[in-house]
Amino acid sequence: MGDYWTTDGNNTGSTTSGSARALTAGILMVSWVALLWLLEGIDVMTGHALDTYGISPRELSELRDVVPAAFLHSGWEHVASNSVPLLVLGFIAALGGLRRFAAVVATIIVISGVGVWLTAPAFTVTLGASGVVFGLLGYLLVRGFVDRRPWDVLIGIGVAVVYGSLLWGVLPTDSGISWQGHLFGLIGGVAAAFFFRRPPARRGPDNLVTV
Repeated sequence: MGDYWTTDGNNTGSTTSGSARALTAGILMVSWVALLWLLEGIDVMTGHALDTYGISPRELSELRDVVPAAFLHSGWEHVASNSVPLLVLGFIAALGGLRRFAAVVATIIVISGVGVWLTAPAFTVTLGASGVVFGLLGYLLVRGFVDRRPWDVLIGIGVAVVYGSLLWGVLPTDSGISWQGHLFGLIGGVAAAFFFRRPPARRGPDNLVTV
């Protein structure tokens, strides 16, 4: 049963559902970021043993590391740089529903990881949540246009104002940073917006609008 509102201005059901979604999205993203910090702590304490789960390009066995690589980092500074944008962008995206959010993130991780596996320089190991960050950025930038929802278009514009400068990260400007992960993450986010587009709002009887 979806949120609803009527033309007489009674939107109590929608408000209640929106508050619950915000709380759930907030808990999810705080937990996710906390997990990243916990994993980095374990990595440091084990002499960076978890780094082996990063992606080494064009080795068939390394395809299994596409998922874990998105949750690991190369140091405290690395995880810190990803934490805030992941928290903010993930929270905004998760407000649209957890099932859709999970599908979007899974799509981003797979496309970003496989893209890195195919194109990263030989003898490198790539890990980090940056691909997810860029994917969520791309997803939020185009979601409103794909779904034809004005409110989401406005959200996308706001995201562009705050985080649009991140897009420079898809360019090969630093040999120590995986621009491939950024680029394919962005592509994955845009693709996810199309894969999981919402149907247009349906108008029911007596001017009842359901979404």
